[in-house]
Amino acid sequence: MGEISDTALISALRRGMTVAVAKQVASAGNLANVDTPGFKAKQVTFDDTLGSQLEGLRTTHPQHLQAGAGGATVRESDAPARRDGNNVQLDHELLSMSRAAGDFAAAQTALAAKFRLVRYAINEGR
Repeated sequence: MGEISDTALISALRRGMTVAVAKQVASAGNLANVDTPGFKAKQVTFDDTLGSQLEGLRTTHPQHLQAGAGGATVRESDAPARRDGNNVQLDHELLSMSRAAGDFAAAQTALAAKFRLVRYAINEGR
Protein backbone atom coordinates (compact mmCIF):
# COMPACT_ATOMS: atom_id res chain seq x y z
CA MET A 1 0.00 0.00 0.00
CA GLY A 2 1.35 3.44 -0.94
CA GLU A 3 2.14 6.12 1.54
CA ILE A 4 0.15 9.34 1.83
CA SER A 5 1.83 12.33 0.20
CA ASP A 6 2.17 15.67 1.95
CA THR A 7 -0.11 17.27 -0.63
CA ALA A 8 -2.83 14.66 -0.08
CA LEU A 9 -2.56 15.01 3.70
CA ILE A 10 -2.79 18.80 3.63
CA SER A 11 -5.68 18.62 1.16
CA ALA A 12 -7.57 16.15 3.36
CA LEU A 13 -7.06 18.32 6.44
CA ARG A 14 -8.23 21.38 4.50
CA ARG A 15 -11.38 19.55 3.38
CA GLY A 16 -12.02 18.41 6.95
CA MET A 17 -11.72 21.97 8.21
CA THR A 18 -14.03 23.20 5.43
CA VAL A 19 -16.68 20.63 6.36
CA ALA A 20 -16.39 21.53 10.06
CA VAL A 21 -16.91 25.20 9.24
CA ALA A 22 -19.93 24.34 7.05
CA LYS A 23 -21.45 22.38 9.94
CA GLN A 24 -20.87 25.27 12.35
CA VAL A 25 -22.40 27.78 9.92
CA ALA A 26 -25.48 25.58 9.41
CA SER A 27 -25.94 25.17 13.18
CA ALA A 28 -25.43 28.90 13.80
CA GLY A 29 -28.13 29.68 11.23
CA ASN A 30 -30.43 27.16 12.86
CA LEU A 31 -29.86 28.67 16.30
CA ALA A 32 -30.51 32.16 14.95
CA ASN A 33 -33.90 30.94 13.70
CA VAL A 34 -34.90 28.80 16.68
CA ASP A 35 -38.01 30.95 17.25
CA THR A 36 -38.90 31.60 13.58
CA PRO A 37 -42.24 29.95 12.74
CA GLY A 38 -42.01 27.50 9.84
CA PHE A 39 -38.19 27.49 9.75
CA LYS A 40 -36.68 24.13 8.79
CA ALA A 41 -33.28 23.34 10.27
CA LYS A 42 -30.38 22.88 7.86
CA GLN A 43 -27.82 20.13 8.26
CA VAL A 44 -24.60 18.95 6.65
CA THR A 45 -24.60 15.17 6.50
CA PHE A 46 -21.68 12.78 6.18
CA ASP A 47 -23.14 11.03 3.12
CA ASP A 48 -23.67 14.33 1.29
CA THR A 49 -20.21 15.54 2.21
CA LEU A 50 -18.56 12.23 1.30
CA GLY A 51 -20.31 12.24 -2.06
CA SER A 52 -19.13 15.75 -2.87
CA GLN A 53 -15.59 14.84 -1.85
CA LEU A 54 -15.57 11.68 -3.97
CA GLU A 55 -16.71 13.69 -6.99
CA GLY A 56 -13.51 15.72 -6.65
CA LEU A 57 -11.38 12.56 -6.86
CA ARG A 58 -12.21 11.86 -10.51
CA THR A 59 -9.41 12.69 -12.90
CA THR A 60 -8.83 12.06 -16.57
CA HIS A 61 -5.17 11.22 -16.11
CA PRO A 62 -3.31 9.72 -13.11
CA GLN A 63 -0.76 12.58 -13.14
CA HIS A 64 -3.40 15.32 -12.76
CA LEU A 65 -3.51 17.35 -9.55
CA GLN A 66 -6.72 17.59 -7.55
CA ALA A 67 -8.32 21.04 -7.59
CA GLY A 68 -10.70 22.49 -5.03
CA ALA A 69 -12.15 21.09 -1.87
CA GLY A 70 -15.64 20.40 -3.14
CA GLY A 71 -18.40 22.22 -1.32
CA ALA A 72 -20.18 20.62 1.58
CA THR A 73 -23.85 19.88 0.90
CA VAL A 74 -26.40 21.51 3.19
CA ARG A 75 -29.99 20.27 3.19
CA GLU A 76 -33.13 20.64 5.28
CA SER A 77 -33.46 18.46 8.34
CA ASP A 78 -36.32 15.96 8.44
CA ALA A 79 -36.62 16.23 12.24
CA PRO A 80 -40.18 16.49 13.58
CA ALA A 81 -41.54 20.04 13.76
CA ARG A 82 -43.20 21.84 16.64
CA ARG A 83 -46.72 23.27 16.35
CA ASP A 84 -45.36 26.44 14.72
CA GLY A 85 -43.66 24.37 11.99
CA ASN A 86 -40.12 25.01 13.27
CA ASN A 87 -37.97 21.89 13.72
CA VAL A 88 -34.81 23.40 15.26
CA GLN A 89 -33.74 21.48 18.38
CA LEU A 90 -31.56 23.64 20.62
CA ASP A 91 -29.65 20.79 22.30
CA HIS A 92 -28.97 19.08 18.96
CA GLU A 93 -27.61 22.29 17.41
CA LEU A 94 -25.34 23.05 20.38
CA LEU A 95 -23.98 19.49 20.30
CA SER A 96 -23.43 19.72 16.54
CA MET A 97 -21.52 22.99 16.92
CA SER A 98 -19.38 21.49 19.68
CA ARG A 99 -18.52 18.42 17.60
CA ALA A 100 -17.68 20.54 14.56
CA ALA A 101 -15.43 22.75 16.70
CA GLY A 102 -13.64 19.63 17.95
CA ASP A 103 -13.21 18.30 14.40
CA PHE A 104 -11.82 21.65 13.26
CA ALA A 105 -9.42 21.83 16.22
CA ALA A 106 -8.15 18.29 15.56
CA ALA A 107 -7.46 19.06 11.88
CA GLN A 108 -5.86 22.37 12.83
CA THR A 109 -3.57 20.64 15.34
CA ALA A 110 -2.50 18.04 12.76
CA LEU A 111 -1.86 20.76 10.17
CA ALA A 112 0.18 22.81 12.64
CA ALA A 113 2.26 19.72 13.50
CA LYS A 114 2.93 19.10 9.82
CA PHE A 115 4.10 22.69 9.30
CA ARG A 116 6.29 22.48 12.43
CA LEU A 117 8.03 19.47 10.87
CA VAL A 118 8.56 21.39 7.63
CA ARG A 119 9.93 24.40 9.52
CA TYR A 120 12.24 22.12 11.52
CA ALA A 121 13.53 20.48 8.33
CA ILE A 122 14.21 23.89 6.77
CA ASN A 123 15.97 25.29 9.84
CA GLU A 124 18.08 22.18 10.43
CA GLY A 125 19.14 22.12 6.78
CA ARG A 126 21.10 25.37 7.11
